[in-house]
Amino acid sequence: MNDAEAKVLAQIDEDQIAADLAALVSIPSVDGSDAEHEVQAWCAQRLGELGLDVDHWRIELADLRQDPEFPGMEVEREEAWGCVGTWQGAEPDEWPALILNGHVDVVPPGDLELWPNHDPFTLRLVDGEWWGRGANDMKGGVAAILGAVAALKRAGVRPRRSLAVHTVVGEEDGGLGTYATLLRGHTGDTCVIAEPTNHDIVSANAGSLTFRIIIQGQSTHGSRRTTGVSAIEKFEVVHAALRELELDRNEEIESRFAHLDLGWPISVGIISAGDWASTVPDRCTIEGRYGVMPGESVVDAKAAFFSAVMAACMNDPWLREHPVELTWPGGLFAPGQLIDGHPLLEQVQRAAVDAGAALPKAIGGPYGSDLRQYAAVGVPTLQYGPGDARYAHSIDERVAVDDVLHCAKTYALMALRECG
Repeated sequence: MNDAEAKVLAQIDEDQIAADLAALVSIPSVDGSDAEHEVQAWCAQRLGELGLDVDHWRIELADLRQDPEFPGMEVEREEAWGCVGTWQGAEPDEWPALILNGHVDVVPPGDLELWPNHDPFTLRLVDGEWWGRGANDMKGGVAAILGAVAALKRAGVRPRRSLAVHTVVGEEDGGLGTYATLLRGHTGDTCVIAEPTNHDIVSANAGSLTFRIIIQGQSTHGSRRTTGVSAIEKFEVVHAALRELELDRNEEIESRFAHLDLGWPISVGIISAGDWASTVPDRCTIEGRYGVMPGESVVDAKAAFFSAVMAACMNDPWLREHPVELTWPGGLFAPGQLIDGHPLLEQVQRAAVDAGAALPKAIGGPYGSDLRQYAAVGVPTLQYGPGDARYAHSIDERVAVDDVLHCAKTYALMALRECG
């Protein structure tokens, strides 16, 4: 590490990063809420204060929904905003050398009574960790990005090539924010997404789809249940087929995903059936998550799921005559990965080590992310950010202060080295 890089790292300001994170957490930017617009307005103002050229625009959702590649949504929105800050380099170039991406939408906090003496939208420091909804996933990463840009500015850096910061909404329910950002023409040579990676680098993501299955039964009085057909019991037939499909699809796991019990699980998250305790239910609706394998297209993944469910129906006399209804609501998360052998992996590893960490290993993530959207348009992308994904979406969501500060240093070194 040279003197210029050491000078930049010395400018990382913990107090300012804490203030930025506190401001971000205080905005309850749950997917589909008006606070999604508020948090993007805050990001636009903050990026402007840092001296970046800001593009803050209203996303035309009606037009976006008509696009055949639209990644979908799981909540209703009438409005959404994009935000990109660009630090123009001294040399005119077609696009930035590096993109730093972070999503600023969060999932709902759940039962507020379960948060331990703490408003989830007020940042709290406890034993070297920042607690609050979004602190881990992934406003801590966004605060680290802002801290890196601020340190570069304070150090008097003048980049040769441009640096871009993309803050996006809608990542949790499909990725419309990043999709709209790329569609607007904001691209770059490489991208680092500040998702929580727990000191590793995620260079590949599995995908995920949301399925809905409606199962018919035949109602009758509960005292004569054998004369009816319980839709819940027929769900058991379908569920068994899904378990078998999950085993088949996870029989071989590539090395980057070998640390996981299941690389691409199938999980039923919602079951709804019946309307009266003493009536045999004639309808059961289930919704769940279906993992898409790396290298597998969404079309092929859906076909495999459909075949397994229909085969189960054909082997059951009732379901053979009353086949289930299968639909795919919500977001479509295709798999994605960094090109094998691309130097971005080594560059981030070297920056992380020079910022004070052990050498991070490259692993695969079992969840969908915006990585696949950048990769799909030819932008080499990986994930490296503060926090442990096991705290994402949790009641006790938190991120270590040292982890955020280290990532801010890593991003600053990456920007300095990539942008010149």
